[in-house]
Amino acid sequence: MKKVYISNENKFVYSILEMLKPQLIYIPLKDNELLIKSGDYVYKGDIVAVNKHDKFPLHSSVSGNVTLITKKTNLKGEEEDYIVIENDFKEKYKNRLGYKKDKDIYNYSKEEFIKLLFDMGIIGLSGSGQKTYKKYSASNIKCLVINAMECEPYLYCDKAVLYNYTEQLLECIDAILEIMKIPKAIITINENDIKNSNHLKKYIGSYPNIKVVSTSGAYPIGWERCLIETVFGMKYKNNPIEIGIIVNNISTIYAIYDALKYNNPLIEKNITISGNGIKKNVNVKVKIGSKLSEIIPYVTEYKNSNNLLFIVGGSMMGKSLVSDDVVVTKNLNSVIIMKNNFLKSSECINCGRCAEVCPVKLFPSLILKNIENINKLKKLRVKECIDCGLCSYICPSKIEINEYTLLAKKKVNNNEI
Repeated sequence: MKKVYISNENKFVYSILEMLKPQLIYIPLKDNELLIKSGDYVYKGDIVAVNKHDKFPLHSSVSGNVTLITKKTNLKGEEEDYIVIENDFKEKYKNRLGYKKDKDIYNYSKEEFIKLLFDMGIIGLSGSGQKTYKKYSASNIKCLVINAMECEPYLYCDKAVLYNYTEQLLECIDAILEIMKIPKAIITINENDIKNSNHLKKYIGSYPNIKVVSTSGAYPIGWERCLIETVFGMKYKNNPIEIGIIVNNISTIYAIYDALKYNNPLIEKNITISGNGIKKNVNVKVKIGSKLSEIIPYVTEYKNSNNLLFIVGGSMMGKSLVSDDVVVTKNLNSVIIMKNNFLKSSECINCGRCAEVCPVKLFPSLILKNIENINKLKKLRVKECIDCGLCSYICPSKIEINEYTLLAKKKVNNNEI
């Protein structure tokens, strides 16, 4: 278990452990065209599947033999088919074209950079899962915003990346500005973290086009629409590129650095494992495709393995599952392990608190009551819900209202197909 860096101020928040030796890796089949079959040998970094729509690649995070197809739980709590790769622990590459330790990460054209983001399978690692090459394919980008807010409770993996890889992140941001001819970049950081950012202040002066802006960490400030309105005082209709801005989070920037510098595809990432159901909270670097049931016992211990909930994807926006038999995908950033002593829900009392806290001014309780009425759901603007979970958090009746808004969005989307 490798210890990357430990701050004396907060051992957990700024440290990163490693669990990079899973027995098995799972590749999802849903929406993907499989390029491997049972009995094949694959190398680390091989493209093993592509998206059926745009051929966006999925890479193997290990070398080993393809064995079988099995069912596992995804982050939504649904069962999916996965193909299994048995790790041979040799970390063998077929080739490392482009690998060069001293590679100049500034030496890319715009076209080469966008192609690299596609070829390396880079997506937004904040949980949104948006394909990064699409953002940089836009024209007239005036500002790159680096979102380091990480405003969800119990989530610290981006903080750890920022503290451990400050020089690499700044170098990467500066390279992106030069490659894409973007005039400036702004790193947004929680005002509570700015006092501990001496590591950032130490290097930021070398990069005149990169500025640091601190702002309130009030949830959901990490949502890019809220962040841009807070920092710039500007609004947009659908996408921030409408006002010349694109947003990446810290972990995405580090994945871009790894691709630019070492030609590495996105096959590893940092996640936070926390909660009152385990003996210690950790940030851990893992292989994409690993199982939580193998990772968690390696880096910590359960206090009691009975009656636990596994909240994947954040305490506010995540999904509660009853098992750790879950595959780590690119858009998983945390798992919170809690004792299952939550109160049961009761009927809605029409208090209106969910509407008061909704950042996009929806009426979640009305969505709940009209869940079977598609026309009503459309009028209630359910597609604008950002899945922040504040409605469920504030509800005095303990109703998982966010589950109903997600269902409502799904119904409306299916009705419009």
